[in-house]
Formats: sequence, structure tokens, C-alpha cells
Amino acid sequence: MMSRAVHGIVSNMRLILPRLEASIRGGSVRSKTQLTEHFAFPDNVTNEELRQYKEGTPDREELESALHGIMNRVEHVPILINGKELTSERDLQQVLPYAIRQPIASYGHAHRIQILMAIDEAVRAQESWDKTSISTRIGIWERGAYLIAGPHRCRIVASLMLGQGKTLRQAETDVAELVDLMRITPIFLRELANYEPLNNSPDSCRNTMRLRGLTGFVAAISPFNFTSVAANLVFTPALMGNTVIWKPSDSAILSNWYVLQAMLQAGLPENVVSFVPAEEVSFARAVTQNPKLAGISFTGTSSVLKVLWQMVGDNIHQYENYPRLVGEGGGKNFHFVHPSADPDTVLACTVRAAFEYAGQKCSSCGMLYVPASMWRKHIKERLLDVTASLIVGCATYLNCFCSAMINRRAYERTYMWLKYISRCPTCKILMGGECDKREGYFVDPTVVRVYDLDNIFVKEEIMAPILGVYVYPDDEVDLTMSKVAEVNHGLCGSVFARNEEFIDQAFDVFRSNVGNLNVNNKCTGSMVGQQPFGAGHMTGTSDKLGGPHSLLRWTSPQLIKESYKPHASIFYPHMKI
Repeated sequence: MMSRAVHGIVSNMRLILPRLEASIRGGSVRSKTQLTEHFAFPDNVTNEELRQYKEGTPDREELESALHGIMNRVEHVPILINGKELTSERDLQQVLPYAIRQPIASYGHAHRIQILMAIDEAVRAQESWDKTSISTRIGIWERGAYLIAGPHRCRIVASLMLGQGKTLRQAETDVAELVDLMRITPIFLRELANYEPLNNSPDSCRNTMRLRGLTGFVAAISPFNFTSVAANLVFTPALMGNTVIWKPSDSAILSNWYVLQAMLQAGLPENVVSFVPAEEVSFARAVTQNPKLAGISFTGTSSVLKVLWQMVGDNIHQYENYPRLVGEGGGKNFHFVHPSADPDTVLACTVRAAFEYAGQKCSSCGMLYVPASMWRKHIKERLLDVTASLIVGCATYLNCFCSAMINRRAYERTYMWLKYISRCPTCKILMGGECDKREGYFVDPTVVRVYDLDNIFVKEEIMAPILGVYVYPDDEVDLTMSKVAEVNHGLCGSVFARNEEFIDQAFDVFRSNVGNLNVNNKCTGSMVGQQPFGAGHMTGTSDKLGGPHSLLRWTSPQLIKESYKPHASIFYPHMKI
């Protein structure tokens, strides 16, 4: 062994020795194969503009026609594997959440053999799809964005309003986000494809990085609340050269099916994405027990994400890959109000963030933290009055602020939470709290005063139109903010203040507990390319949907070094041999 002194001398000598250059001899053979593609960028990238659907306009007439078309028939949605439509043993129905006796689609759950068939087809197709040029794939996505933004738009908006209980504005926003994802994600891919490793010796060698898909198949398990998010879970991995098995939410069957139809019309090969409605546990077992699993693309609840992670861990010994797990599970999103904040902004942003889409967004506001002085003078009475005035009803009624809960399971979960709150000594219902499931799964917008920050209600995501309010003493801003950072881990948080020193402090305190932090704006409404979103901790893997980082999770890059002047010498210049 070398002593420390000798080791230091040798280390210093290594630093002053000239760079070693291997002996080379003539001969230069350059590859004629085009290994990568380089792209120009569009001059101006903008988000999709929202349509207003004013009365008497062609947009309004087209939407009304689409609504009537869906309402007047029950569309059969098949299991689709490699372009072949398959049936199930038992028919199920997607119904209107606000009129549960009105079906709009029939579908069936795939059984295990059909899921395994989809896996086999996906694995067979993956290599050829991965070898499809990036420019060809981008062209399909751009045509898909055009079709969804134009000819298919109103049909998808109508399916969202009817099948998922979204008001017109919420449905249109969802479709606009979908268009953005299909149009802007390929721009991010162009950026990745343009990356070149350093080539300091172009006469001697060339270094190239090419993007490969993951060997095997990707399972996409999508949520009900955003069809744009559902499509992103499927089509971002597919864009990167992967084949995908899509298990849609039972409560979003029709809109998801319409999106797939648009992409197939745009030129997506039939064997790239299989559409496989299935019972959750059966699907999870089938994909996680298969050695060809390359990744899971998921958005839902944190509890389900943990189960999927555990199932992958239990089978890790049999996989041919280390499966990529990309998941967002949501959390308890919040608005934190400083005494310097503008009360009008706080009120408007909080009502929208808490109650739009019946609080069922992954970014919906679940807690409002407000100083006592502002609560008494500016917020309490106005918040309760506005909440009482919100119209809850049929999603197609244009003055409707929010509609019903998505399904019976969501309704019953919310009912149990309200029952808990009504009996909890540290909670008090100030407004709402009523439920009715006779015609649809309706829950009144509810405001709850919370007196204990360690109460489970403060920490758990509820996904319902229930806003908790914690009123803190004005002189305990720092203490309360620190506690919030400890108990609230969510996708999004917002701070409201006009005090710049406090805002800087909030940047530091809320650095770790939320994935997206907003200042003087609501915690909902992130836009593709502008506010990529995703959380951390136990709420998700924070891969930032709507930004370039998420694409890297679905590629396995290969570095290729081509040497034009081969090595001829075995020994190095410093050797006396």
C-alpha cells in the first residue's frame, strides 16, 4: 500500500502529465447511416386559444349538434387490440354523473387473456415503431393536434360535458390543454433530438446520441378528471418510440375513445396503442407480472400509486428491464394568505380553485389559511355568500358553476368525509354539507372551519367540493406557514401577498412540500409549456407534465462513438516498453 505522502506525489504527477493520446494510424471509414435527426424550431409557440361558444355562432351550433348526437344514442366502445375490435363477457355503461339513468356509452372489461394478448401485440410492435423516424412520429402528432383542435373538437367537448360532468368552460379548457400537449410535446422532442455530445476531434471520431424507446411495453392507467392528462399518459411514451396499453377510467371511456379515434385518423399505426378497459386489480396484476413490462404511466391517487409500486417491487426479479414508474397521486393543495394580500383576489381565486369541477381536479384547493383580521373584515361573509350562490346542476346548463361528482364511489367517499366532519369536535361546517344521489351524484359546495392543523382533514386529499378554512392570528404568520409546509404536501400551493419580503420567505418555506408554487394566483389552471406540473414526496414522481423533462422518462438513449482512425498501439507514451 502507498503511504499518504506517496499517494499525494503520484496524484500531483498525474495532474502535470500531458494528456495521453493513443497512437493511431491512417484509414477513415465514415458511417453512411443517418443515426439521428436534427430539427428547426417554430418561430412562435403559443397555447391553444379557448373558444367562447357565443349564442348564434357556428361553434355554438356545432357543439349543440354534438351534444344531441351523443345524447340520442348509446355508443358502443370496444376493446381495441392491434386494430381488432373485441367484446367482453358483460356490458357496462358510462352514464351522466348528473343524470345517472342516462347512458351514453357501453363498453366491457377485458379479461386476463385479452390483456395478455394486448401485451404480446405491443411487444411485437415495439421494435418497428421505435425504428420509425422521429420526423414521421412528429408528423402524426401534429396532424392529431390539428384534428382535435378542429374537426373532432366539439365532439370531445360534448363527451366531457356529458360523460364527465364538466361545464362548458371546463370541458373546453381540457380540450385546449389536450391540443397543447399534442402540439408542444413534439417541440420538446425536437430539442432533445438536437442534442449532440461533444466532438472535440472530428477527424478522429464522431459521437452521436440517439433516442430509443424502452424495450417491452408501457402500461398507461389514466384518470377520469382530465382527458388531456389521460392522453398525455399514453401518447408521450408512444411519441418516444414505445408501444402502450391504455387502461382508461371507466368514467371517461367515451372522451378517451374519441381522442384515440382522432390519433388513428392522423396516421397512428393500429398496433402502437391498444385500448383496454379493464377492472383495476386484474389489469394491474396482468401488467406487473409480465417480464416485458418497461414502464407504468399513471395518474390517480397516491394510495393506488403505492400499490402499483409495491406490485412492481414484488416482481422485480423477473423483469427484463427496470420498469420506469411515472406517477402523480395528488395531495392537499392550499392557498396561504398573508395580511398584506388583496382580499378580492383571494376570494375569486379560492372559490374557483376549490369548487370548479366540484373540487375534482388534482390541483383543486383543499385548504385556505387566512389571517384573523382579514377573515373577519373581508373574507368570511363574502365567501359564504358566494358559495351559497353557486349553481350546481346539469353540466350543460350554461350558468352552472359545477356539476355532480363523477361516480357513486366518489360520492360515497365524499359522504363519509362530510359525516366525519359533522361529528369532529375540531371542525365546523359553515356552509353546504348536503348530498343528494336521487338523480345524480350531487354534493353542495361546502366550507368547513378547521381548528386543529393536525386533523386528518387538513392532510388528506378529498377530491370533492369541500374547502377547509384555518384562521390564524395575524402575529403567527411564520409559525403557521411552517406548520403548513409540514402537513400539506400537494401538487400545488398558492401564496397571496403584496409584501415582497414575505413572498421571498414563502419561496424558501414552501420549497419542498409542493411541486408548483403560485403567487397571487389560484393553485389550478397550469398551462402546457408555461407551468409544467408534478409534485414530489409521496404525492408523485414530479416528472413535470407539460414540460421537456417528462419525455426523458420514456427513452433509453444510446451513445454511439465512431472512430475513423483505429488504435494501433497497445502501450501508452509514458511506458518504457
